[in-house]
Order: sequence, then C-alpha cells, then structure tokens
Amino acid sequence: MFLHSYLKTLITMRKILYTILILITGSASSWAQGCMEPTSSSGGPQIIGYLQPEFRYELNGENADGSSKDAATWCFRRARLGLTGTIPYDFSYYVIAEFSSFQNGPYVLDAFISYNRFKPWFKVSMGQFKKPFGLELSTGCQDLYTINRSKVVEELTAPDRDLGIMLSGTSGSKKIFGLEKENIISWYLSLTNGTGKNVFDGDLSKDLVGRVVIAPFDWLSIGGSYMTGKKKNPDVTVKEKDEKMRYGADIQLKKYNFILQAEYVYGQDKGSKLIGGGCGSTPELVAGNFESNGYFAQLMYQTKWKIMPVIKYEYYDPDMTLENFDHNAFSVSTTTFGLNYYANDWTRLQINYLYKSETSSSSELINYNEFPNDMIQVQLQVKLN
Repeated sequence: MFLHSYLKTLITMRKILYTILILITGSASSWAQGCMEPTSSSGGPQIIGYLQPEFRYELNGENADGSSKDAATWCFRRARLGLTGTIPYDFSYYVIAEFSSFQNGPYVLDAFISYNRFKPWFKVSMGQFKKPFGLELSTGCQDLYTINRSKVVEELTAPDRDLGIMLSGTSGSKKIFGLEKENIISWYLSLTNGTGKNVFDGDLSKDLVGRVVIAPFDWLSIGGSYMTGKKKNPDVTVKEKDEKMRYGADIQLKKYNFILQAEYVYGQDKGSKLIGGGCGSTPELVAGNFESNGYFAQLMYQTKWKIMPVIKYEYYDPDMTLENFDHNAFSVSTTTFGLNYYANDWTRLQINYLYKSETSSSSELINYNEFPNDMIQVQLQVKLN
C-alpha cells in the first residue's frame, strides 16, 4: 500500500510539473544561450571557461607641444569560469561567472536551468542569459573572428544579458521543402526584465525578443531578429515610460574555406537609450529620442596553416535625425584588419588593427570630425574545456 501510494504521489507531482511548465510556456517565452557550450554528454558537472589576456596600443596622435598622446596597456579582457551539466530527468544547468576586474568582476554572467524533454523541437529555460538577437551577439565571445564586437551590435543590443524566461527550438531532422539538411529552421523567443544582468525589475514592463534563422544548406544561413520593450524613465517626474524597438537581419555564407558574415540593425528609442556596454561591461543611460542604425560585413579565409586572415568593415550612426557636424555623436566607420592563429582546439592568438573614421556631412575644415583614435590589439585565448 505504501509503495502504491508513493508511486501515485510521484505520478501526480509529475502531472503538476507538466501543467506548470505548460502554463509558463503559454504565458511567457524563453531560450537559453550561454557564452560556451558543453563538450561532454556524460551528464556530470563539467568545468567551462576561458582566459583572454590582451595588449592594446592606442594611436592618439600628438599634443600641441609635439609630445605623444599614445597609450599602451595589458589587461584581462575576460576571465570566465563556470559549470554545466544535466540532472535526471530532462533538466540541465549552466552557470558561468566573470572574474576580470577590467569587466568590473566578479559577478554572475549567465545562470539558467533548462527543460529539455522535447529537444530539439522545443526547450524552455529560465534564469539569466544572453538575448537571442542577431548573428554577432549570438556568437560567444570566445568564437568571435575579431577581438571586438561591432559597435552597432554592442550599443543597440545593450544590455546584452537579462533575467527572464526563453523558448527555443529547431526543425530537427524533419525534411522541409524537400531538403535533407537538419535544423533548417531555428527559432528563439524570450521575455525578460529589460533591466540587464543581476538587476531586480520593479515594474510590469518587460522586453520581448524574437529571432528566426533559416539554414536551407550547410553553407548558408539567414536570420531575422526583433526586440521591443518599455521601462521607467530615469527622471521620476516623467510618468510616461521609455520605449525601445529594434530589428535586424543577418546572413552567413561558408564555402571553400571562406566565411562571409553581414548584419544590419536598426533601433528606435523614445525617452532614453543605453550606449556602450558590450560583453560584460556596463552601458551608460542617455536621455532623449533617437533613431540609430548600422551594419557590418566581414570576410575570413581558413588556410591550411591554421592561420585565418580577417577583414571587417562596420558603420554605426547613433542618431540618424541629426547632422554629423551638429553633435558629438558622430557616425563612425571602422575597418579591422586581423589575423587569427589557431594553435589547437583550445588556444587562439588574435591580432587586430582598427582604423576608425568619423564622418562629416560638411566640407568645411572646422566641421571635419576625423581625429586620431586607431588601435592595435593582441589577444591570447585559452579555453578550459
């Protein structure tokens, strides 16, 4: 009798759990993406993480007396350590922390629990994770082809991490349009606080982010993303909530050892917007109404010597409604010339030269915005798994 009663209780609890999950997924949305993926399927705890010591040389020109304004420094771009694993049955966990003091560490970066019973078609996760917006943001910091993310991506997706719930899934091995390829369609949908990582939200407004990726062939993927949200204005006397909207499109081609990536992002902000930020850093809040947009395109080639040359062009206009010579937030174009060396599966050396060009809509010399701010970066990375 005791055993029968115990089994009946377990079955009832399991039904309740399923009901709760259905209610959650019916009213909110979530997907989970950490900055690293586990490399083992054993199920036990697995250590993940990576170190990125970096050298930077800033080419800042000269002072009026002819002395150099250049600056050079060593730093830890990132120093991350965490755990991931699975728990019987159908659950997995992921937690990773940032320890670099140059990123204001230590703090929890990603931490979420996922329910995987219906993978690959459906997965639900809850916790803190990276927003599912765009190609470059969805790429882990340790897998970027250049040391920096594009400025348009860093600013228009800030804050890049948030607390909430996410749904995701793929078409799996099902044939679609007569194609044999797996995961032709991938989708992601999240509902988050909108306040950023490790921050409590004090109102009912939330951020909704969605992304769909179509990959009909191994060498081609096309993605589209959308984000919308509201939040309290930092001025307590303003009762109307700030609004933001983002949309973007991206494409990736991989053929004959060439990799081509391109992405466009448009943003609209009413009341305030975040600038700066990026992977691990804290963005700055600026009041006002803004229309912003930008894009990047980069081409890589993997040689037989484990060396990958990279060229990347990016453009970002932080305020499309104003003339460039009328304000301090100039449109910026950056060309990155890079070289990546992959010593093995765990170790990578990156060398980047960044040529930055501030645009001007005036031909008058007094309104010309170009100034010395190029940079040389050298980064060494070691992954722990």
